[in-house]
Amino acid sequence: MFSTGIDVGPPAREAVRPDSHEGLVYQVCRWCGTASFRKLLCPVCASSDLESERSDGYGVVVRSSVVNRYSRVMRNESLVRFPEGFVYRCRIVGAAPHLVNVGDRVRPVGGRTSEAGEVVLELCEPPGSSGWY
Repeated sequence: MFSTGIDVGPPAREAVRPDSHEGLVYQVCRWCGTASFRKLLCPVCASSDLESERSDGYGVVVRSSVVNRYSRVMRNESLVRFPEGFVYRCRIVGAAPHLVNVGDRVRPVGGRTSEAGEVVLELCEPPGSSGWY
C-alpha cells in the first residue's frame, strides 16, 4: 500500500485511554483575572501569581493552516480559542489537514500528545460530504 502523505491520525476511539483525564490545565492571574495557557507570567500584568484551573478542552478553530516543513507528512496547525478566554496553537488530528476550517468545534484527544509537546485535538463533528450546494 502507498502513503498519501496526509497524517489523519488514529480514530478517537483508539486514542482514548480510560485512565486519562481529558481537558487542559490553564492558569488564571490572581491580580487581573487574565486566563493564559503554558505561561510563567501573566501576559497582561506580568504577575507570577498564577492559579491553575481545569478546562474541559473544547474550543473553536480561529485560524487553520496545513504545514509539512521538515517532513513529508502534511499536518494541521490551528489557533484554537477556548471559552475560558485564551487562544493557543494546537494540532488537529482525525481528519485530513485541509478539511479543518475556521469555526469548527474541537475537543481533546484523551491521553494523546505529540512528540513536540503540542496540544492535540480532534474535530467534534467529522468533516462530511453533506452537500453545500
